[in-house]
Amino acid sequence: MLREIDRVAANPAASAADPAFLADVLAGFASAQKAVPARWFYDHRGSELFEAITALPEYYPTRTERRILAAAAGEIAARVGPRRAVVEFGSGSSAKTPLLLSAVAPSAYVPVDISGAFLRESAAALARSFPHLPIHPLEADFLKPLALPAALAGAPRLGFFPGSTIGNMEADAAVDLLRTLAATLGAGAQLVIGIDRIKGEDVLLPAYDDAQGVTAQFNLNVLVRINRELGANIPVRAFRHRVRWNDAAARIEMHLEAQRDLAFTIAGRPFSIRAGETIHTENSHKYGPRDASLLLRAAGWTPVAGWTDPEELFAVLLAEVAP
Repeated sequence: MLREIDRVAANPAASAADPAFLADVLAGFASAQKAVPARWFYDHRGSELFEAITALPEYYPTRTERRILAAAAGEIAARVGPRRAVVEFGSGSSAKTPLLLSAVAPSAYVPVDISGAFLRESAAALARSFPHLPIHPLEADFLKPLALPAALAGAPRLGFFPGSTIGNMEADAAVDLLRTLAATLGAGAQLVIGIDRIKGEDVLLPAYDDAQGVTAQFNLNVLVRINRELGANIPVRAFRHRVRWNDAAARIEMHLEAQRDLAFTIAGRPFSIRAGETIHTENSHKYGPRDASLLLRAAGWTPVAGWTDPEELFAVLLAEVAP
């Protein structure tokens, strides 16, 4: 895989750069702690690699959340009621979505994702399983307010935000995002959200640094994307995947560590990095039960129900927009 990465990095394709991607990368590499926002992981290859991560034995969140949803589906449906339009934020492969759709009998489904090609593939696969359900894929950055399809006008809405994606953000940004989701969904909306729990490093660290190295490939792929889309010449093989537990901030941190002093360009601008210096690529915050409720309330959501697994590794919460 690393030889393939270097081959792509050495010969980047000429393509129009996303202005937001370019701005985030240039600002991040100019900072004292170099960084790339985690949302840029998800080009088509990054989305494929993340789906592979979810099937790894070390990666507990996906299978645990799926079990919770399967067990709680009937109660969720009873609280939500039928004929809501389900809007899934960061839908990815929509792997957990059938559990919810089968239970709540929705009037429509809107998967929202930043990776357009992957979004369309996933929506087509889901349409085969739900042939009578109107599906409206929406390629967009859900961090910003969205205009939902006109077909949803007048329908009550149920947001679906699984996978503890909210954990990728600092608390203030997480509150802002939850407020944005409320504004997008509108009055009377409800939200099913997955939130990862605080637990021991013996469980957390392997989940983000698996023995097969799939998470390392996922992390390194963001450099491949920068090379390909931003005309950069970063020597990808000179970096390695690093994972840390930051106990004070209750979060897993993913970094890419330079193995030697490096100089390279991004969109024609020169950058350098010293051996041992890192590029911070992702945070994954973990929450206690009261922390999660406080986060939702701060953003204008009222928690109304919650479910967890027997080991309390993960939680699924149902909230509604506060009047």
